[in-house]
Amino acid sequence: MSLLDEFIFKVAEQPWEADAVHALNYKTFVEEIPQHDPNREKKLADKFHEENTYIICVNEESRELAGMIAFRDKRPFSLDQKLENLDSYLPAGRSLCEIRLLAVEEKYRYTRISQGLIATLVQHAIDCGHDLAVISGTIRQAKLYKYLGFVPFGPLVGSEDAQYQPMYLTLEAYADLKTRSRSFAKDTPELANDDTMLFNFLPGPVDFSKQVQEVYSDKPCSHRGDAFVKDFQKARELLCGLLNADHVQIMMGPGTLANDAIAAQLSMLCKPGLILVSGEFGRRLVKNANGAKLIFQTVEIPEGQAFNKTDIERALSENPGVEWIWGTHCETSTGVLNDLEMYAEICAKHGIKLCMDCISSMGTVPVDLSGIYLASGTSGKGLASISGLSMVFHNHALQPAPDFLPCVLDLGIYQASNGIPYTIQSNLVYALLAALKTHDWEKRFEDVLGWSTTIRRKLAAIDAPILAPDSCAMPAVVTIALPEIHSSESIGDTLKDHGVLISYRSNYLLERNWIQACMMGAENKPSEKFVRLLKKELKSS
Repeated sequence: MSLLDEFIFKVAEQPWEADAVHALNYKTFVEEIPQHDPNREKKLADKFHEENTYIICVNEESRELAGMIAFRDKRPFSLDQKLENLDSYLPAGRSLCEIRLLAVEEKYRYTRISQGLIATLVQHAIDCGHDLAVISGTIRQAKLYKYLGFVPFGPLVGSEDAQYQPMYLTLEAYADLKTRSRSFAKDTPELANDDTMLFNFLPGPVDFSKQVQEVYSDKPCSHRGDAFVKDFQKARELLCGLLNADHVQIMMGPGTLANDAIAAQLSMLCKPGLILVSGEFGRRLVKNANGAKLIFQTVEIPEGQAFNKTDIERALSENPGVEWIWGTHCETSTGVLNDLEMYAEICAKHGIKLCMDCISSMGTVPVDLSGIYLASGTSGKGLASISGLSMVFHNHALQPAPDFLPCVLDLGIYQASNGIPYTIQSNLVYALLAALKTHDWEKRFEDVLGWSTTIRRKLAAIDAPILAPDSCAMPAVVTIALPEIHSSESIGDTLKDHGVLISYRSNYLLERNWIQACMMGAENKPSEKFVRLLKKELKSS
C-alpha cells in the first residue's frame, strides 16, 4: 500500500479542517520558517483567512492533514504589499490569482503532495476564470518551485530569516509540466500511478532538459533534407569537441550496437587482442568479441577494482603479438572508473590499438579520446538525451567493407556517406543536439563530482558497503554490495514505492545482491531521501 493511499485532495470545508490548517500554518511559518512570533496555542490564522480558499491533502477518517495551500483572487494581494507595481513584472492580459501558504508535513515531504495541491488549486483557479497565479516562494524550496513550473521575478522579499522569491505560474507552464510527467511515466510504466515525486537515480532512462523534450516532441523531418544534414553534422562536431576525437559515426540503436560495430572493425584486423574484464560490462565485451569471432585473451580482476599498469604490462608480456586492447572506461556494474590516460600511454608505448567502452563515462566525467582507436557511446546516459542513438568515435579513416561486414555494422559505409547511409530518426538527433548545446559541460563534471563526494560521505556515515573505493570511484555511479541479511530486490522495491528510483533489477545486480544510485541525467538530484530511506532499511534487520 502506498504512503498516501488513504488521502484525498479537496477544498477545506469542515471546522476541524480549519483547525488543522492553522496548526500546520504555525508549524511551518513559526517553528520552521521564523516569519511570525510564537504563541501558546501553537496555531496561526492567516491574516487573509476569511478570503482564502484552502486546498488540502487529508485523511478524512483519521482527520490527519498532510499538506495545504491557499487560493485567493481578491486584490490587493499580499505581494502587492511587498512589491511595488506588481503587474509590471507579469505577462500582460492575464487574469490573476494568488497562491499562498504551501506547506507539507515533514514526514510527507518528497512525495507528490505538492504537485497534487498545485493540480487541485490550478483546476479551482481555472474554474474561477484565472490563467496566472503569483506566489512568494521560500528560497529554501527554490528547486521544488522550479520543478513545478514557477518563474521567478523581481527582488527577494521578506526578512533576513525568512526570504521569499516572487514567482508566477502560467496555465501553459503547468500544462507543460504535466506533459513532461506523462512522458516519463510512459518510459517507466510501472510508476505511472505512483504518488511520489520521482528521484531518478537510474542509469537510464535519465531525466532530460525541457529543451530536449521540446525538440523530441516536434514533427519528424526527412533525414535527407538539407537542414537536417547540416544539424546532424553539427551534432557530430559537438560530440567530437566534447570527447576530443577526430570522427564519430552515429547509428540507430543501443550502446551494444556500437560495441558490435567495434568488434566488426577489429575482426578486419585478423590479429589477436586482449579484453580487460572487471565486471559485467567487461564480460559483455567478451560476448561482442565472440559474436565477431575475434582472436583474443581475457584478463580478469576482482569486481570493485580498477586495472593498474602492472596488470596490463604483465598481460602483454604473457601474450606476445597482441595488437589491440578493449576494455571499459567506466565499469558501470561496480562503479569503478578505469584510468583511460594510463591505458593510452601503455598502448602508445607498445604500438597497440586501444578500444574503449565509454558509454557511461561520456557526459559525466572529462573523457579524452585522442589516444583511442575506437570508442563507444550512447545518447541516453551521461549525455542526458533520449535513448536510441549509439555512436563510435575514431581518429583514423575507415574504409567500407561490404563484402566482409553486415552493412549496419560497417562504420566505413557511415564515413563514406557523410554519417547518414541509412534512415535515422530526426527527433532523436535533435534531442541529442539540444542536450549538447544546452549543457555547460565543465560545470556538469563539477556537479557530478560534488554529488559523488556528498553521497559517498553520507553512505559511509550509515555504514552502507560501497563497492568501489575512493581511489577508483566513478563519480556518476555508486554500487552498494548489500549484506546477505538484506534483499536488494526488497530494498529497491521499497525505495521505488517512496519515489526513489535506483538500479537493482538487472540480473547481475540481483545475483550479487547489489543496488546502484547513478547521476546520469540533466539535473543533480539531492541524495538525502535516498540515504534516509536506505538507512531505515539497513536498520530494519
